[in-house]
Amino acid sequence: MNEMTPPQEASAELPSKPAASALDRFFGVSERGTSLGREVMAGATTFAAMAYIIAVNPAIMSNAGMDRADLVSATALAAILGSVMMGLWANLPLAVAPAMGSNVIFTYVIVKQMGMPWQGALAMVAFTGVLFLILSLSKLREKVAKDVPEALKIGIQAAVGTLIVFIALRGAGFVVQNPSTYIAMGSLRNPPVLLTLFGLLLTPVLVARRVPAALILSIAVLTLIGFFVPGANGKMVTSVPSAIMAWPRWPTSTFMALDIGYLFSHFVVALPLLFYFLCAEFFSTLGTLIGVTGAANLRKPDGSIPNATAAFATDATASIVGPLLGTSVVTAYIESITGVQAGGRTGLTSLTVAAFFFLALFFWPIFVIIPPQATAPALVLVGVLMMQGLARIDMTDLVNAVPIVLTLLVTVLTNNLINGMALGTLSYLALEAAMGRRAQIPAMVWGLGVVFIAYAFVIAQIF
Repeated sequence: MNEMTPPQEASAELPSKPAASALDRFFGVSERGTSLGREVMAGATTFAAMAYIIAVNPAIMSNAGMDRADLVSATALAAILGSVMMGLWANLPLAVAPAMGSNVIFTYVIVKQMGMPWQGALAMVAFTGVLFLILSLSKLREKVAKDVPEALKIGIQAAVGTLIVFIALRGAGFVVQNPSTYIAMGSLRNPPVLLTLFGLLLTPVLVARRVPAALILSIAVLTLIGFFVPGANGKMVTSVPSAIMAWPRWPTSTFMALDIGYLFSHFVVALPLLFYFLCAEFFSTLGTLIGVTGAANLRKPDGSIPNATAAFATDATASIVGPLLGTSVVTAYIESITGVQAGGRTGLTSLTVAAFFFLALFFWPIFVIIPPQATAPALVLVGVLMMQGLARIDMTDLVNAVPIVLTLLVTVLTNNLINGMALGTLSYLALEAAMGRRAQIPAMVWGLGVVFIAYAFVIAQIF
């Protein structure tokens, strides 16, 4: 009642009232205590917080042998589709885009380590999306959320975060091979290493100071400095773009390129990876939904999430369409909280994010030339954020601590997530059994242990 517009102001805005009223009724703008202008501003804020994905996702996945320019388009198109669906179907202020972490596993574990062609890996991600959609439309998702122990979930998430940090620093040349110590820091006489070091100091300061669009600002600043920093072969770290703007490019080389046949012919090898993507997608979405709806005060009196089924199904559908376009798992972004803090409460926030991703399609020549030294500090911050779940675990309890530490360290030291997941899971089973709590171990975890043992046997025969 206190926010009612005076009569003279209402009459001044009369020409726009019908459109605003239609949007208000559809999205429940007034009902959720917000306004159209606030929703648009919230969407712009969310986009600024997550726009780094347009640069980072292609930079990572191009290492799998995929065309970087096509990946820019695929990334933006997947974000547009997912955010529009989230806005229109779930009516939540959640932005959707290709997931960090999953793109690293896709590129460096599945393609580069295991030798799976990226077309087969895309098929595996799409198949995971189908499974997730089935879970989302059924009651099985509650069972999955309940049965997987928190220690394993946190361990996997922290391991992926640590792996992201390591791969980012290695890609930027900040971490290099060393015959004596295996790895070492790159030489500080190397200008690209100094640029990365500057970014590693600058980026967390911007984030800690809550500078708007801190990650994309960091990437932009380091990219600009890269024009004046000599790199390899006498070239500058950042190359000059062919143009500032260009017509959007359709991802011709990646669109509908998935290889379903390869997935089914190598299904046993792919099974642990399917489990990883399924869990990563499911729990990432669940955590984001809980965090964002809680920050927006949108949860129902019983604590349930409004339109949760639609939100989960949106994620799943986007993760089916994403591989068809040529990118990895697509998920709701925790950065959506920045838009909520700016006042976003409805799906209009998500639609605004989609509109900004559409505009970004016209600037793809800029995103193609961003160097790894510019994206590495942003990736390090993403990895750090993925490790924050460790604070929720009692690390004095060995049943929690050992699986988490083994998952994290083995993943990083062997550069292989599946190794870490396997040892973490098997150690959890061994410790729970040794403590006389075999009956408390969920059947799903026993099954996962069997899967990892079978996987190790198959891999031993192949390699």
